[in-house]
Amino acid sequence: MLGGGLLVAGCSASSAASSAAVGTSANAAAGAAAMPVPAASAAGLPGGTTSTGSTGTTARLAPAGDIIYTAQLTVRAANVGSAVTQATQIAAGAGGYVSGETSTADPDHPSQATASIQLKIPVASYPATLGQLADRVGTQLSLQEQAQDVTEQVADVNSQVASYQAAITQLRALLSHAGSVGDLLTVQNQINTEETALEAMQAQQRALSHETSYATVSLTIIGPKAAPVVHRAKSPTLAGGLGAGWHALRITVSWTLAFLGTIAPFAALAALAGFGIYRTRRWALRRKPAARPAAPEN
Repeated sequence: MLGGGLLVAGCSASSAASSAAVGTSANAAAGAAAMPVPAASAAGLPGGTTSTGSTGTTARLAPAGDIIYTAQLTVRAANVGSAVTQATQIAAGAGGYVSGETSTADPDHPSQATASIQLKIPVASYPATLGQLADRVGTQLSLQEQAQDVTEQVADVNSQVASYQAAITQLRALLSHAGSVGDLLTVQNQINTEETALEAMQAQQRALSHETSYATVSLTIIGPKAAPVVHRAKSPTLAGGLGAGWHALRITVSWTLAFLGTIAPFAALAALAGFGIYRTRRWALRRKPAARPAAPEN
């Protein structure tokens, strides 16, 4: 009876220990399930969903590339001014703006007016806005689109910006431990150089960010075709002949007077020089003694 009691007591203790271990494991699993998912993992897939494989790692999709979108659109409109206003309103409604505008107009030929405007459109609304410009501004004549992938360039610029910032931080920490004045000047000059390079990289970074955020649409608007001008040949008349002759006479007299006016100063100088030579020669002849008559021969 004593041995049976000890055996029953041992089995009860073993069962209690097993139950406690199972409870502890369940609590640990519940605590792990209650922990929030890291933000980086949640952002790995669209909509914040995550996907786990057999190894338990979180799968992440590649980030979207950096693309520069440009387009050249040419349309024909009945009124170029109204078309420019409408294109500006379409761009503004999409969150864009006009970055440049040039126009040419001839009051005598308003149908030959042209305008070129450069629009900046947010990339998110670029396709829809381009379609509106082609359909509503006028009749589309041509359309060219380009897409340039600058993902590597953007990554390289971002990496250089981070490197320059880290270098400047280290140099400033070193500046506080510099002992001599020469060391201080050397470190400060290096900091200035790194800051200049950092500012250049940051300017390039901002430019790339703007180009990848806004698509560029070069819109050319031209007026309707002008009616061809018909030149009719006219038969010659007396009045036309008199007019042509009078015009030719005026041109001849004008050129003759211009020629005389051009040579007048030279003619005056030549006349003065000739008169001076003539007077000098006469004076020389008067001073010359007369020739004696020859003696008669015996």
